[in-house]
Amino acid sequence: MKPPTPSLQKYPTQSSIKNRNDDNEDGKEENGVWFWVNKSGFPIDESTWDRMWDHVAKNHPGGYNMVCGIRSAKDLPQVSIPQPPYNFPVNISVADKLEKIQNYMRDLQYNHTGTQFFEIKKNRPISGLMESAREMIRESLPIKCLEAVILGIFLTNGMMGVERFAISFKSTFGSHVHRHVVLGIYYGGLYGAIGMSRREELMYKPLIYKNLSDLVLDFESNYIKFYHRLNKIKVGLPIPHDPHSFEPIPWKVINVNVAKTRRKDIVKDLDQHAREIRTKARSWSMPASVNKKMSPLIDTLGGNHLKTNQQATKSSPSS
Repeated sequence: MKPPTPSLQKYPTQSSIKNRNDDNEDGKEENGVWFWVNKSGFPIDESTWDRMWDHVAKNHPGGYNMVCGIRSAKDLPQVSIPQPPYNFPVNISVADKLEKIQNYMRDLQYNHTGTQFFEIKKNRPISGLMESAREMIRESLPIKCLEAVILGIFLTNGMMGVERFAISFKSTFGSHVHRHVVLGIYYGGLYGAIGMSRREELMYKPLIYKNLSDLVLDFESNYIKFYHRLNKIKVGLPIPHDPHSFEPIPWKVINVNVAKTRRKDIVKDLDQHAREIRTKARSWSMPASVNKKMSPLIDTLGGNHLKTNQQATKSSPSS
C-alpha cells in the first residue's frame, strides 16, 4: 500500500507554509531551519507527505519546479531494499558484524529531506524503541543519527561480550549549535562506534581504539577538521540486550565540558567512565531468547508497500 499522492494543484502557497510552521507542534527550528518529525506513522498521511515536500521546496534552489518534477514523474527509478544483516556466519568476527551493520545503515542512506520519518522519544522504554527499529527495517527509508543509534542497538542485540553505550556531542559552527549522537561499542578490550552522519568521519569507527578517550578524541579531531568547536561530550552506560526490557536507555551519565576542561582531565574522566562501563557490562546477563536467530522477522520486513515513498524520498535532493 502506498501513501496518497496529492495532485499538484493542492500544493499550499508560501504564505500557508509560513502559517503552518508557526502553528504546528510537529516541528522545531534547528540552525535557523525547520525540522519536521513524522508523527502520523505509516503509511505517511497526506498532510505530513505534503509538508515534507513543502520544506524541500523552500530550502532547495530548484524550489517548487524541482518538487513538481519529481512528484509528477512517471518513471522514477526502482529503489532496492537493503537486506538487514541477520544470521551472520558462525566464523565471522564481531568487528566484521559491526561493519556489515554500518554498511546496512549506509545503504538506507542519510535523511536529507528535512522530515524525520521515525519518531524517537528518548525516554521510552527499550521495548518501545525496538519496535521503532523494526519499523525502520520494514519501511527501509533514510535515517538520521538518533534513529541510527536505535537501529544499531536492535541489530547488535544478542552479541555476547558487546557493550553498547550512547556518545553525544554538542558543537558550534559559527553561531549555530549542532547536536549529534553515535552508538559506542566496547568488545574484547577495544572501542569503536556505529551511526549515521552527513560526514563519514563522524559516524563509523572500527574496533581499533584501546581507550574510550582515544575514540572520543578522534571524533573531536574530525570536528576540528570541519571547523566545528566541540563544546560538550556526554557518555552513557551499557544498554541492556533484552529487546523486551522496560528500562530506558541510560543516555547521559558523564558530561565533559570540553571548552572548560584541560585535555589531560578529559582523558582521565573518559577513561574512568570506561571502567564503569566495563564494570556494569550488560551483555553477559541477556535473556537466553535474545541469542536465538531473528529470521522470523524477515518475513515481515518486505517493505514493498513503501517503494513509492522510497523512490520519491531518495530522489529528493538535500534540503
